[in-house]
Amino acid sequence: MDDMSLTNLQAGVTKISAAAIEVLAGRLRGRVLNATDAAYDEARTIWNAMIDRRPGLIVQCAGAADVAHAVRFAAENHLLVAVRGGGHNIAGNAVCDGGLMIDLTPMKSVRVDATTKRAWVEPGATLADVDKETQAFRLALPTGINSTTGIAGLTLGGGFGWITRKFGLTIDNLLSADVVTASGELVRASPTEHRDLFWGLRGGGGNFGIVTAFEFELHDVGPEVLSGLVVHPFADAQNVLQQYRRALENAPDELTCWVVMRQAPPLPFLPAEWHGKEVLVLAVCYCGDLEAGEKATAGLRAIGRPIADVVAPHPFVGWQQAFDLLLAPGARNYWKSHDFMELSDQTTGFLLNAIRQLPGPECEIFIGHVGGAAGRIAVEETAFPQRGSHFVMNVHARWRDTAMDQACIDWARHLFEATKPYAAGTAYVNFMPEDDVDRVEAAYGGNYRRLVEVKRRYDPQNLFRMNQNVRPIEERGAA
Repeated sequence: MDDMSLTNLQAGVTKISAAAIEVLAGRLRGRVLNATDAAYDEARTIWNAMIDRRPGLIVQCAGAADVAHAVRFAAENHLLVAVRGGGHNIAGNAVCDGGLMIDLTPMKSVRVDATTKRAWVEPGATLADVDKETQAFRLALPTGINSTTGIAGLTLGGGFGWITRKFGLTIDNLLSADVVTASGELVRASPTEHRDLFWGLRGGGGNFGIVTAFEFELHDVGPEVLSGLVVHPFADAQNVLQQYRRALENAPDELTCWVVMRQAPPLPFLPAEWHGKEVLVLAVCYCGDLEAGEKATAGLRAIGRPIADVVAPHPFVGWQQAFDLLLAPGARNYWKSHDFMELSDQTTGFLLNAIRQLPGPECEIFIGHVGGAAGRIAVEETAFPQRGSHFVMNVHARWRDTAMDQACIDWARHLFEATKPYAAGTAYVNFMPEDDVDRVEAAYGGNYRRLVEVKRRYDPQNLFRMNQNVRPIEERGAA
Protein backbone atom coordinates (compact mmCIF):
# COMPACT_ATOMS: atom_id res chain seq x y z
CA MET A 1 0.00 0.00 0.00
CA ASP A 2 1.36 3.45 -0.95
CA ASP A 3 1.58 6.61 1.15
CA MET A 4 -1.80 8.33 1.33
CA SER A 5 -3.17 11.83 1.90
CA LEU A 6 -6.28 11.61 4.08
CA THR A 7 -8.80 14.28 5.02
CA ASN A 8 -8.23 15.59 8.54
CA LEU A 9 -10.41 17.29 11.14
CA GLN A 10 -9.41 20.73 9.86
CA ALA A 11 -10.74 19.89 6.38
CA GLY A 12 -7.17 19.75 5.11
CA VAL A 13 -5.09 16.68 4.35
CA THR A 14 -2.63 14.65 6.39
CA LYS A 15 -0.04 12.46 4.71
CA ILE A 16 0.01 8.94 6.13
CA SER A 17 2.96 6.73 5.30
CA ALA A 18 2.53 3.26 3.85
CA ALA A 19 4.48 1.94 6.82
CA ALA A 20 1.99 3.43 9.29
CA ILE A 21 -0.92 1.89 7.39
CA GLU A 22 0.84 -1.48 7.38
CA VAL A 23 1.38 -1.25 11.13
CA LEU A 24 -2.35 -0.57 11.60
CA ALA A 25 -3.30 -3.46 9.32
CA GLY A 26 -0.97 -5.80 11.20
CA ARG A 27 -2.78 -5.08 14.47
CA LEU A 28 -6.20 -6.00 13.12
CA ARG A 29 -8.17 -9.20 12.86
CA GLY A 30 -10.17 -7.38 10.19
CA ARG A 31 -8.72 -5.62 7.16
CA VAL A 32 -7.86 -2.23 5.70
CA LEU A 33 -9.27 -1.27 2.29
CA ASN A 34 -8.43 1.53 -0.10
CA ALA A 35 -9.83 2.54 -3.47
CA THR A 36 -7.77 -0.07 -5.32
CA ASP A 37 -9.32 -3.00 -3.45
CA ALA A 38 -12.12 -5.01 -5.06
CA ALA A 39 -14.25 -4.81 -1.91
CA TYR A 40 -13.93 -1.02 -1.58
CA ASP A 41 -17.01 0.05 -3.56
CA GLU A 42 -19.31 -2.38 -1.81
CA ALA A 43 -18.01 -1.25 1.58
CA ARG A 44 -18.63 2.43 0.87
CA THR A 45 -22.11 1.95 -0.67
CA ILE A 46 -24.94 2.65 1.76
CA TRP A 47 -28.74 2.59 1.75
CA ASN A 48 -29.36 6.11 0.46
CA ALA A 49 -28.17 6.26 -3.14
CA MET A 50 -27.86 10.05 -2.93
CA ILE A 51 -24.69 9.50 -0.88
CA ASP A 52 -21.64 8.80 -3.05
CA ARG A 53 -18.55 9.45 -0.94
CA ARG A 54 -15.08 7.97 -1.20
CA PRO A 55 -13.20 7.40 2.06
CA GLY A 56 -9.41 7.42 1.91
CA LEU A 57 -9.24 4.27 4.01
CA ILE A 58 -11.81 1.80 5.29
CA VAL A 59 -11.09 -0.31 8.37
CA GLN A 60 -13.40 -3.33 8.47
CA CYS A 61 -13.46 -4.37 12.11
CA ALA A 62 -13.75 -7.93 13.39
CA GLY A 63 -14.08 -6.97 17.05
CA ALA A 64 -13.72 -4.33 19.74
CA ALA A 65 -9.91 -4.41 19.61
CA ASP A 66 -10.01 -3.52 15.91
CA VAL A 67 -12.32 -0.60 16.68
CA ALA A 68 -9.96 0.65 19.38
CA HIS A 69 -6.95 0.42 17.04
CA ALA A 70 -8.82 2.32 14.31
CA VAL A 71 -9.95 5.07 16.69
CA ARG A 72 -6.44 5.54 18.09
CA PHE A 73 -5.05 5.73 14.56
CA ALA A 74 -7.61 8.38 13.63
CA ALA A 75 -7.07 10.38 16.83
CA GLU A 76 -3.28 10.34 16.57
CA ASN A 77 -3.46 11.60 12.99
CA HIS A 78 -6.44 13.95 13.53
CA LEU A 79 -8.37 12.24 10.73
CA LEU A 80 -11.96 12.80 9.73
CA VAL A 81 -13.87 9.71 10.91
CA ALA A 82 -17.12 8.11 9.78
CA VAL A 83 -18.61 5.07 11.51
CA ARG A 84 -20.73 2.57 9.61
CA GLY A 85 -23.13 0.24 11.37
CA GLY A 86 -26.02 -0.64 9.08
CA GLY A 87 -25.39 2.28 6.73
CA HIS A 88 -29.10 3.11 6.76
CA ASN A 89 -28.94 6.66 8.14
CA ILE A 90 -30.69 9.15 5.86
CA ALA A 91 -27.92 11.74 6.23
CA GLY A 92 -25.27 9.31 5.01
CA ASN A 93 -22.98 9.87 7.99
CA ALA A 94 -21.72 6.29 7.73
CA VAL A 95 -19.27 7.32 5.01
CA CYS A 96 -16.96 10.32 4.59
CA ASP A 97 -14.95 11.80 1.74
CA GLY A 98 -11.22 11.27 2.00
CA GLY A 99 -11.07 10.36 5.68
CA LEU A 100 -11.17 7.10 7.66
CA MET A 101 -14.33 5.00 7.60
CA ILE A 102 -14.66 2.55 10.48
CA ASP A 103 -16.86 -0.27 9.18
CA LEU A 104 -18.63 -2.37 11.80
CA THR A 105 -20.64 -4.53 9.41
CA PRO A 106 -18.56 -7.69 10.00
CA MET A 107 -19.55 -7.56 13.70
CA LYS A 108 -22.97 -9.25 13.51
CA SER A 109 -23.15 -11.53 16.55
CA VAL A 110 -26.47 -11.77 18.42
CA ARG A 111 -26.49 -13.89 21.57
CA VAL A 112 -29.66 -14.56 23.56
CA ASP A 113 -30.04 -15.82 27.11
CA ALA A 114 -33.63 -17.05 27.15
CA THR A 115 -33.58 -17.60 30.92
CA THR A 116 -32.72 -14.01 31.85
CA LYS A 117 -34.39 -12.60 28.70
CA ARG A 118 -31.31 -10.70 27.63
CA ALA A 119 -29.47 -10.28 24.36
CA TRP A 120 -25.92 -9.19 23.57
CA VAL A 121 -25.74 -7.64 20.12
CA GLU A 122 -22.79 -6.43 18.08
CA PRO A 123 -23.09 -3.14 16.15
CA GLY A 124 -23.02 -4.60 12.62
CA ALA A 125 -26.24 -6.56 13.21
CA THR A 126 -29.42 -5.52 11.43
CA LEU A 127 -32.90 -5.56 12.90
CA ALA A 128 -33.53 -8.76 10.93
CA ASP A 129 -30.53 -10.39 12.63
CA VAL A 130 -31.89 -9.40 16.03
CA ASP A 131 -35.47 -10.47 15.26
CA LYS A 132 -34.54 -13.88 13.90
CA GLU A 133 -32.35 -14.75 16.87
CA THR A 134 -34.69 -13.45 19.57
CA GLN A 135 -37.86 -14.89 18.02
CA ALA A 136 -36.29 -18.34 18.06
CA PHE A 137 -36.96 -18.07 21.80
CA ARG A 138 -40.30 -16.21 21.41
CA LEU A 139 -38.64 -13.04 22.65
CA ALA A 140 -38.38 -9.62 21.05
CA LEU A 141 -36.70 -6.25 21.35
CA PRO A 142 -38.66 -3.13 20.37
CA THR A 143 -36.90 -1.72 17.31
CA GLY A 144 -37.87 -0.07 13.99
CA ILE A 145 -40.01 -1.09 11.03
CA ASN A 146 -37.42 -1.81 8.31
CA SER A 147 -35.46 -4.97 8.97
CA THR A 148 -32.39 -3.89 6.96
CA THR A 149 -31.75 -1.03 9.40
CA GLY A 150 -28.68 -1.40 11.61
CA ILE A 151 -29.26 -1.92 15.31
CA ALA A 152 -26.48 0.49 16.33
CA GLY A 153 -27.67 3.70 14.71
CA LEU A 154 -31.30 2.93 15.46
CA THR A 155 -30.58 2.38 19.14
CA LEU A 156 -28.34 5.40 19.63
CA GLY A 157 -31.00 7.70 18.18
CA GLY A 158 -33.84 6.21 20.26
CA GLY A 159 -35.52 3.45 18.27
CA PHE A 160 -39.29 3.07 17.93
CA GLY A 161 -41.62 0.77 16.06
CA TRP A 162 -44.50 -1.69 16.33
CA ILE A 163 -44.08 -2.76 19.96
CA THR A 164 -42.73 0.48 21.44
CA ARG A 165 -46.03 1.46 23.04
CA LYS A 166 -45.96 -1.81 25.01
CA PHE A 167 -42.27 -2.13 25.82
CA GLY A 168 -40.73 1.32 25.33
CA LEU A 169 -38.11 2.65 22.97
CA THR A 170 -35.09 0.56 22.04
CA ILE A 171 -33.00 2.70 24.42
CA ASP A 172 -35.45 2.00 27.25
CA ASN A 173 -34.42 -1.65 26.95
CA LEU A 174 -30.68 -0.99 26.85
CA LEU A 175 -29.03 -2.41 29.97
CA SER A 176 -25.39 -1.66 29.18
CA ALA A 177 -23.01 -0.94 26.32
CA ASP A 178 -19.33 -1.50 25.62
CA VAL A 179 -17.96 1.71 24.11
CA VAL A 180 -14.68 2.72 22.51
CA THR A 181 -14.27 6.40 23.38
CA ALA A 182 -12.40 9.03 21.38
CA SER A 183 -9.20 8.22 23.28
CA GLY A 184 -9.38 4.59 22.09
CA GLU A 185 -10.29 3.32 25.55
CA LEU A 186 -12.89 0.54 25.86
CA VAL A 187 -15.32 1.26 28.70
CA ARG A 188 -18.59 -0.18 29.91
CA ALA A 189 -21.53 2.20 30.24
CA SER A 190 -24.46 1.21 32.44
CA PRO A 191 -26.63 2.59 35.25
CA THR A 192 -23.67 2.05 37.61
CA GLU A 193 -20.63 2.57 35.32
CA HIS A 194 -19.94 5.71 33.32
CA ARG A 195 -23.49 6.75 34.07
CA ASP A 196 -23.27 10.06 32.22
CA LEU A 197 -22.08 8.27 29.10
CA PHE A 198 -24.91 5.73 29.45
CA TRP A 199 -27.38 8.61 29.67
CA GLY A 200 -25.96 10.21 26.53
CA LEU A 201 -25.93 7.00 24.50
CA ARG A 202 -29.66 6.65 24.98
CA GLY A 203 -30.73 9.08 22.28
CA GLY A 204 -27.58 11.15 21.78
CA GLY A 205 -26.51 9.34 18.63
CA GLY A 206 -22.90 8.47 17.81
CA ASN A 207 -21.49 11.57 19.48
CA PHE A 208 -19.61 9.96 22.34
CA GLY A 209 -17.89 6.87 21.01
CA ILE A 210 -18.37 3.65 19.09
CA VAL A 211 -20.52 0.99 20.74
CA THR A 212 -19.00 -2.45 20.20
CA ALA A 213 -21.68 -4.41 22.10
CA PHE A 214 -25.20 -3.70 23.32
CA GLU A 215 -26.90 -5.55 26.18
CA PHE A 216 -30.69 -5.48 25.87
CA GLU A 217 -33.69 -6.60 27.90
CA LEU A 218 -36.08 -8.77 25.88
CA HIS A 219 -39.82 -9.40 26.15
CA ASP A 220 -42.26 -12.21 25.48
CA VAL A 221 -43.72 -11.61 22.01
CA GLY A 222 -45.08 -13.89 19.32
CA PRO A 223 -44.40 -15.99 17.50
CA GLU A 224 -47.48 -14.36 15.94
CA VAL A 225 -48.94 -10.88 16.27
CA LEU A 226 -52.20 -9.52 14.92
CA SER A 227 -50.98 -7.26 12.16
CA GLY A 228 -51.59 -6.01 8.66
CA LEU A 229 -52.84 -3.18 6.49
CA VAL A 230 -56.21 -1.52 6.06
CA VAL A 231 -56.19 0.39 2.76
CA HIS A 232 -58.58 3.30 2.17
CA PRO A 233 -59.33 5.42 -0.91
CA PHE A 234 -57.57 8.76 -0.61
CA ALA A 235 -60.90 10.51 -1.21
CA ASP A 236 -61.90 9.34 2.29
CA ALA A 237 -58.59 10.38 3.92
CA GLN A 238 -59.86 13.35 5.91
CA ASN A 239 -62.66 11.35 7.52
CA VAL A 240 -60.35 8.39 8.17
CA LEU A 241 -57.76 10.59 9.88
CA GLN A 242 -60.38 12.19 12.11
CA GLN A 243 -61.68 8.81 13.23
CA TYR A 244 -58.13 7.48 13.54
CA ARG A 245 -57.32 10.22 16.07
CA ARG A 246 -60.37 9.35 18.15
CA ALA A 247 -59.68 5.61 18.01
CA LEU A 248 -56.20 6.10 19.46
CA GLU A 249 -57.36 8.11 22.47
CA ASN A 250 -58.04 5.01 24.54
CA ALA A 251 -55.89 2.48 22.70
CA PRO A 252 -54.18 -0.14 24.89
CA ASP A 253 -50.38 -0.22 24.92
CA GLU A 254 -50.38 -3.44 22.90
CA LEU A 255 -51.99 -1.64 19.94
CA THR A 256 -50.01 0.45 17.49
CA CYS A 257 -51.43 1.98 14.33
CA TRP A 258 -49.47 4.14 11.90
CA VAL A 259 -50.66 6.00 8.83
CA VAL A 260 -49.05 5.81 5.39
CA MET A 261 -50.20 8.00 2.50
CA ARG A 262 -48.83 7.40 -1.00
CA GLN A 263 -49.65 5.93 -4.40
CA ALA A 264 -50.64 2.30 -3.99
CA PRO A 265 -47.90 -0.14 -4.96
CA PRO A 266 -48.95 -3.29 -6.86
CA LEU A 267 -49.71 -5.30 -3.74
CA PRO A 268 -51.29 -8.68 -4.51
CA PHE A 269 -54.33 -8.08 -2.30
CA LEU A 270 -55.23 -4.76 -3.99
CA PRO A 271 -57.44 -4.72 -7.07
CA ALA A 272 -55.39 -3.77 -10.13
CA GLU A 273 -57.42 -0.64 -10.74
CA TRP A 274 -56.05 0.84 -7.51
CA HIS A 275 -52.38 0.34 -8.38
CA GLY A 276 -50.71 3.73 -8.74
CA LYS A 277 -53.63 5.64 -7.21
CA GLU A 278 -53.37 7.66 -3.99
CA VAL A 279 -54.42 5.76 -0.88
CA LEU A 280 -54.34 6.08 2.89
CA VAL A 281 -53.13 2.99 4.71
CA LEU A 282 -53.59 2.12 8.37
CA ALA A 283 -50.74 -0.17 9.42
CA VAL A 284 -51.88 -2.08 12.49
CA CYS A 285 -50.06 -4.22 15.03
CA TYR A 286 -51.36 -5.74 18.26
CA CYS A 287 -48.63 -7.55 20.18
CA GLY A 288 -50.73 -9.25 22.88
CA ASP A 289 -53.31 -12.03 22.98
CA LEU A 290 -54.76 -12.54 19.50
CA GLU A 291 -58.38 -12.71 20.65
CA ALA A 292 -57.97 -9.52 22.67
CA GLY A 293 -56.35 -7.99 19.62
CA GLU A 294 -59.44 -8.63 17.51
CA LYS A 295 -61.48 -6.57 19.98
CA ALA A 296 -58.85 -3.85 20.34
CA THR A 297 -58.52 -3.33 16.59
CA ALA A 298 -62.24 -3.46 15.84
CA GLY A 299 -62.73 0.29 16.07
CA LEU A 300 -59.90 1.09 13.69
CA ARG A 301 -61.03 -1.56 11.22
CA ALA A 302 -64.60 -0.23 11.30
CA ILE A 303 -63.53 3.16 9.96
CA GLY A 304 -64.86 4.06 6.52
CA ARG A 305 -65.17 1.65 3.60
CA PRO A 306 -61.68 0.22 3.00
CA ILE A 307 -60.49 -1.17 -0.30
CA ALA A 308 -58.77 -4.01 1.55
CA ASP A 309 -58.30 -5.24 5.11
CA VAL A 310 -55.58 -7.86 5.52
CA VAL A 311 -55.15 -7.65 9.29
CA ALA A 312 -54.64 -11.20 10.57
CA PRO A 313 -52.22 -13.22 12.69
CA HIS A 314 -48.76 -13.05 11.10
CA PRO A 315 -45.34 -14.18 12.31
CA PHE A 316 -43.71 -11.25 14.11
CA VAL A 317 -40.53 -11.68 12.08
CA GLY A 318 -42.56 -11.41 8.88
CA TRP A 319 -44.41 -8.29 10.01
CA GLN A 320 -41.08 -6.67 10.92
CA GLN A 321 -40.12 -7.11 7.25
CA ALA A 322 -43.45 -6.06 5.74
CA PHE A 323 -42.17 -2.69 4.47
CA ASP A 324 -38.75 -3.87 3.30
CA LEU A 325 -39.60 -4.01 -0.39
CA LEU A 326 -40.77 -0.39 -0.33
CA LEU A 327 -37.58 0.68 1.46
CA ALA A 328 -34.99 -1.40 -0.36
CA PRO A 329 -31.49 0.03 -0.95
CA GLY A 330 -30.61 1.70 -4.23
CA ALA A 331 -33.08 4.60 -4.42
CA ARG A 332 -32.42 8.27 -3.79
CA ASN A 333 -33.99 9.40 -0.51
CA TYR A 334 -34.59 12.68 1.31
CA TRP A 335 -36.56 13.02 4.55
CA LYS A 336 -38.00 15.85 6.60
CA SER A 337 -39.59 15.20 9.98
CA HIS A 338 -41.55 16.84 12.78
CA ASP A 339 -42.92 15.73 16.14
CA PHE A 340 -46.57 16.67 16.74
CA MET A 341 -48.33 16.45 20.08
CA GLU A 342 -51.61 16.15 18.18
CA LEU A 343 -52.76 15.79 14.59
CA SER A 344 -54.74 19.00 14.24
CA ASP A 345 -57.10 19.65 11.36
CA GLN A 346 -54.66 22.31 10.12
CA THR A 347 -51.79 19.80 10.10
CA THR A 348 -53.72 17.07 8.36
CA GLY A 349 -54.92 19.58 5.79
CA PHE A 350 -51.33 20.28 4.77
CA LEU A 351 -50.57 16.54 4.69
CA LEU A 352 -53.50 15.78 2.41
CA ASN A 353 -52.62 18.64 0.09
CA ALA A 354 -49.04 17.32 -0.18
CA ILE A 355 -50.30 13.88 -1.23
CA ARG A 356 -52.30 15.55 -4.00
CA GLN A 357 -48.97 16.94 -5.25
CA LEU A 358 -46.74 13.86 -4.98
CA PRO A 359 -43.65 14.35 -7.18
CA GLY A 360 -43.12 10.64 -7.79
CA PRO A 361 -44.70 7.20 -7.29
CA GLU A 362 -42.41 6.20 -4.39
CA CYS A 363 -42.82 9.38 -2.35
CA GLU A 364 -44.89 9.05 0.79
CA ILE A 365 -45.80 10.50 4.16
CA PHE A 366 -46.00 8.31 7.20
CA ILE A 367 -47.22 9.15 10.67
CA GLY A 368 -45.92 7.05 13.55
CA HIS A 369 -47.67 7.15 16.91
CA VAL A 370 -45.38 6.98 19.96
CA GLY A 371 -46.71 6.81 23.49
CA GLY A 372 -47.72 4.14 25.98
CA ALA A 373 -44.71 2.78 27.85
CA ALA A 374 -42.35 5.07 25.93
CA GLY A 375 -44.31 8.07 27.21
CA ARG A 376 -44.02 7.06 30.84
CA ILE A 377 -40.27 7.66 31.07
CA ALA A 378 -39.17 10.99 32.55
CA VAL A 379 -37.80 13.45 29.97
CA GLU A 380 -34.51 13.83 31.84
CA GLU A 381 -33.95 10.08 32.33
CA THR A 382 -32.42 9.62 28.86
CA ALA A 383 -31.08 11.94 26.18
CA PHE A 384 -34.14 11.18 24.01
CA PRO A 385 -36.22 14.31 24.52
CA GLN A 386 -39.84 13.72 23.53
CA ARG A 387 -41.62 11.54 26.06
CA GLY A 388 -45.16 12.82 25.72
CA SER A 389 -47.53 10.73 23.62
CA HIS A 390 -46.94 12.14 20.16
CA PHE A 391 -46.98 11.62 16.42
CA VAL A 392 -43.84 11.53 14.30
CA MET A 393 -44.26 12.75 10.74
CA ASN A 394 -41.71 11.56 8.22
CA VAL A 395 -41.99 13.14 4.79
CA HIS A 396 -40.23 10.53 2.69
CA ALA A 397 -39.20 11.66 -0.76
CA ARG A 398 -37.90 8.66 -2.72
CA TRP A 399 -37.00 8.48 -6.39
CA ARG A 400 -34.53 7.01 -8.91
CA ASP A 401 -33.75 9.62 -11.58
CA THR A 402 -31.27 12.38 -10.63
CA ALA A 403 -33.33 14.77 -12.75
CA MET A 404 -36.03 14.51 -10.06
CA ASP A 405 -33.73 15.60 -7.24
CA GLN A 406 -34.90 19.19 -6.89
CA ALA A 407 -38.61 18.50 -7.31
CA CYS A 408 -38.60 15.76 -4.67
CA ILE A 409 -36.47 17.68 -2.18
CA ASP A 410 -38.56 20.83 -2.63
CA TRP A 411 -41.76 18.85 -2.05
CA ALA A 412 -40.49 17.54 1.28
CA ARG A 413 -39.14 20.89 2.40
CA HIS A 414 -42.34 22.72 1.50
CA LEU A 415 -44.48 20.41 3.65
CA PHE A 416 -41.96 20.62 6.47
CA GLU A 417 -42.12 24.43 6.48
CA ALA A 418 -45.91 24.51 6.15
CA THR A 419 -46.43 22.28 9.19
CA LYS A 420 -43.69 23.83 11.37
CA PRO A 421 -46.10 26.16 13.26
CA TYR A 422 -48.02 23.11 14.54
CA ALA A 423 -44.98 21.03 15.50
CA ALA A 424 -43.55 20.38 18.96
CA GLY A 425 -40.06 21.64 18.10
CA THR A 426 -38.31 18.41 19.02
CA ALA A 427 -37.35 15.88 16.36
CA TYR A 428 -36.24 12.28 15.97
CA VAL A 429 -32.56 12.63 15.08
CA ASN A 430 -32.51 9.40 13.06
CA PHE A 431 -34.92 11.04 10.59
CA MET A 432 -32.90 14.24 10.11
CA PRO A 433 -31.03 14.72 6.81
CA GLU A 434 -27.58 16.28 6.64
CA ASP A 435 -28.97 19.77 5.99
CA ASP A 436 -30.73 19.74 9.37
CA VAL A 437 -27.60 20.60 11.37
CA ASP A 438 -29.19 23.80 12.61
CA ARG A 439 -31.98 21.80 14.29
CA VAL A 440 -29.83 19.65 16.58
CA GLU A 441 -30.06 21.83 19.66
CA ALA A 442 -33.81 22.30 19.29
CA ALA A 443 -34.29 18.59 18.62
CA TYR A 444 -32.91 17.74 22.06
CA GLY A 445 -34.74 20.53 23.87
CA GLY A 446 -33.86 20.81 27.54
CA ASN A 447 -31.49 17.83 27.34
CA TYR A 448 -29.06 19.55 24.99
CA ARG A 449 -26.97 21.29 27.65
CA ARG A 450 -26.25 18.02 29.42
CA LEU A 451 -25.37 16.39 26.10
CA VAL A 452 -22.76 19.10 25.52
CA GLU A 453 -21.22 18.34 28.93
CA VAL A 454 -21.05 14.61 28.17
CA LYS A 455 -19.55 15.37 24.77
CA ARG A 456 -16.90 17.59 26.34
CA ARG A 457 -15.90 14.83 28.73
CA TYR A 458 -15.74 11.93 26.28
CA ASP A 459 -14.91 13.61 22.96
CA PRO A 460 -13.51 17.11 23.59
CA GLN A 461 -11.89 17.31 20.14
CA ASN A 462 -15.13 16.27 18.39
CA LEU A 463 -13.51 13.31 16.67
CA PHE A 464 -16.98 11.79 16.27
CA ARG A 465 -18.61 14.55 14.25
CA MET A 466 -20.13 12.60 11.35
CA ASN A 467 -23.54 12.49 13.06
CA GLN A 468 -26.25 14.88 14.18
CA ASN A 469 -23.46 16.60 15.97
CA VAL A 470 -23.41 17.84 19.53
CA ARG A 471 -20.36 20.08 19.67
CA PRO A 472 -18.19 20.36 22.78
CA ILE A 473 -18.66 23.64 24.66
CA GLU A 474 -15.50 25.11 23.18
CA GLU A 475 -16.87 24.54 19.66
CA ARG A 476 -20.39 25.86 20.09
CA GLY A 477 -21.11 28.41 17.42
CA ALA A 478 -18.24 27.22 15.23
CA ALA A 479 -18.81 26.64 11.57
